[in-house]
Amino acid sequence: MINAAGIELPDYIGDYCVRPYLGANITPVLQRPVFTKRTMKHVQPGEKKLLNNLEEAIDRSGLHDGMTISFHHCFREGDQIIGQVLNAIRRKGIKNLRFAPSAVVNLDDTSIEEFIKDGTITEIEASGIRGSLGDAVLHGAMKKPVILRPHGARPRAIEAGELQIDVAFIGASASDDYGNCTGQIGKNACGSLGYAFIDAYNAGCVVVITDNLVPYPCVPVSISQRYVDFVVKVDTIGDSEKIGTGAARLTKSPTSLMIAEKCADVIAASRRFQNGYSFQTGVGSISIAATKYLAEKTRERGIQAGFALGGISAGIIDMYNQGLIRVVECSQSFDAVAARAVYEKPGVLEIDNADYSDAYSKGCFLNREDFGILGALEIDVNFNVNVLIGSTGHMMGGLGGGPDVASGAQISIVVLPVIRKRTPCIVRKVFTVCEPGETIAMLVTDAGIALNPRHKNYQEIKEDLERAGIETVSIQYLQKLAERLTGVPEPLKTTDQIVGIVEYRDGTVLDLLRQMK
Repeated sequence: MINAAGIELPDYIGDYCVRPYLGANITPVLQRPVFTKRTMKHVQPGEKKLLNNLEEAIDRSGLHDGMTISFHHCFREGDQIIGQVLNAIRRKGIKNLRFAPSAVVNLDDTSIEEFIKDGTITEIEASGIRGSLGDAVLHGAMKKPVILRPHGARPRAIEAGELQIDVAFIGASASDDYGNCTGQIGKNACGSLGYAFIDAYNAGCVVVITDNLVPYPCVPVSISQRYVDFVVKVDTIGDSEKIGTGAARLTKSPTSLMIAEKCADVIAASRRFQNGYSFQTGVGSISIAATKYLAEKTRERGIQAGFALGGISAGIIDMYNQGLIRVVECSQSFDAVAARAVYEKPGVLEIDNADYSDAYSKGCFLNREDFGILGALEIDVNFNVNVLIGSTGHMMGGLGGGPDVASGAQISIVVLPVIRKRTPCIVRKVFTVCEPGETIAMLVTDAGIALNPRHKNYQEIKEDLERAGIETVSIQYLQKLAERLTGVPEPLKTTDQIVGIVEYRDGTVLDLLRQMK
């Protein structure tokens, strides 16, 4: 069968039943109670939750072969919890686990591939699997295909019963001995624990891991004691320098600055750019620069954004401090400045990722977002976006919240140069469809701005840019320009073996990853 993105799909991939992508916001939701593995419990007065070590927590959790374990990625590359837990599980001899973190980032202290080789992990489900693990998957390290979901699809999958978490290991920079915990204080503070809430609410057992045991009750509290089964104190949960990096520097690249300024120009030209507008920008070099230019446009217009959303960087906090944003809704803190702001600033709020991006709920923040700025590896003439596999055949990124932002925002803007080094960024057909073209409103590059005639707000955007005197070009023009500059790259070669499944935010299949030759 062929899905709405033009991708040919089988009916089944092993025991995985393929539901083809039908189009954005088309798949109906089943009207049924949400699924949860959380059970009632009666903790008696005086009963202790604080355990001696991770091995005891694993024993008390009931973890055994074939179960599903989860982690959050809020500590980013500084995370040292995943390695400690997996090593403890290996020592217990537990095998055939489904590893289901919110995302897999590059971990210096842990090689997930080693736990695949010895059979500790046999399945992976996440929003992304960067680095050496991603490359190993692309070269056939897993017997079962990995399942990649956007951020908003993970809570949907959990509540639909498609991803059932048996034991959630939740790292926290501070916790009391009863399980009240947070990421906002302590030497390894990460700020928002936005990607841990859904696990805490729905896992069969919840284990909080901290290196900072504080007096009861922990203040502030992100995850409540009522969801936590056990607490373990370890020597360290991570590398503080990598957990809370300083504010990213503004790029000095003339090309990136040009694209960022153009992006701010098209936003300022929109009829939606008025008092109370909402947006998110991300943390790519172009996005950070776009935040700076957007601040200038907001100040010049004499307006205030109603809210900024999603993963938050220092640039957004700077806008808040200047009174240019009323509220910052933070699902993840990308640097130390943003992490501190969740604790220190009354209008910078920690939010659940499900509140941010889950379309299959009773309403998420993205439904109210005006502008979303998105990065990409490549985009094709149908506006399909690839954020996973680079031109060299390496796994370069994760789905993240991109598909959610593209679909939810009224105006989704992809920013990228026409070429990177000798590689075209605008192509005839992307290698992997991660964000369907119908959800992308426009492309902003160093060589021109292209509007998507298939986007729901095309006519509105076209009128606004014409009124502002901003010229546009066709995406076909940009693709041909890129090809003239670089030539046609040698296509990546794959086998027929399916090693990954790219799900859309509704759980349908958007594309497949095949093993690299």
